[in-house]
Amino acid sequence: MIRFGVIGTNWITEAFIDAARDVEGFALAAVYSRAEETASAFAAKHGIAHMFTDVEKMAASGAIDAVYIASPNSFHAAHAIVCMNKGIHVLCEKPIASNADEVRQMIAAAKENDVLLMEALKSTLLPSFKSIEENIHKIGTVRRYFASYCQYSSRYDAYKAGKVLNAFNPAFSNGAMMDLGVYCLYPLVALFGKPDVVKAAGVMLESGVDGEGSIVLQYPAMDAVIMYSKITHSSLPSEIQGENGSIVINKISEADKVEIHYRNGTVEDISRPTGSKSMFYEAKEFIELIQAGRTESQVNTFANSLTTMEIMDEARRQIGLTYPADKAGRIS
Repeated sequence: MIRFGVIGTNWITEAFIDAARDVEGFALAAVYSRAEETASAFAAKHGIAHMFTDVEKMAASGAIDAVYIASPNSFHAAHAIVCMNKGIHVLCEKPIASNADEVRQMIAAAKENDVLLMEALKSTLLPSFKSIEENIHKIGTVRRYFASYCQYSSRYDAYKAGKVLNAFNPAFSNGAMMDLGVYCLYPLVALFGKPDVVKAAGVMLESGVDGEGSIVLQYPAMDAVIMYSKITHSSLPSEIQGENGSIVINKISEADKVEIHYRNGTVEDISRPTGSKSMFYEAKEFIELIQAGRTESQVNTFANSLTTMEIMDEARRQIGLTYPADKAGRIS
């Protein structure tokens, strides 16, 4: 059994626990929260034996083998490195860090301590993404990748009423690109690697984060167009366009409906069932890697996480989006 600690007590942690409990080898052993009352309540709700208000004490306790990190983005790197330095395997929510410099530090810590580090970007681990990889040759030479994730935030109304919650607070390395844009970019990088050119535009909010934005990326023989927003909503699917047809993906973050639309008018459904717990697959990948003695996923690789963050760093530089986590106000 792999004894897990969780850092963070929000809805995403609840969803992870619910999904991970379906994976053989998962055992929930500890919870960290800054507030003892919150940690105690969460531990009671989920039957967790150990609770902590100090990450270093949890990492050194001997109570856990691995940790799922779902703290605010600005804490990801620090929490992960503390745990890895104590020999704890780390599954870290997306985006894995605030900037590429932090990602490099995290990868170095993982290698130095011979532990597993993986970004919890679920979409590339879903069955339908594997189907996309296996069937993409059918559409011929790929000329364009288009991904859209525009979802009006439930917290935006509070923002407009004058209350800046975490989702729109630059102190936590948040905003539309970090929250939703990463879902569009990571599959692009996993499929096609690092682009040659990145051009970005976005709408900045008064709080200091981006409300929405677009990125155009150039590859030698194709381009990519990314759209994301937390202040508008869109029902557009995403699409990979080839010379013989297009792969249409209903939702880039879930990919539970995927079809090939050929130029001759025929349609082939290449969807694979996801089930109701989409986080199951990242938990399964992570646990199986630990059991196999592996220290890097072959899907959510170090290179994919670093390249995705480097793209976001450059896009942020172009639209003037900086975080306190960026050294001296600059993006590394």
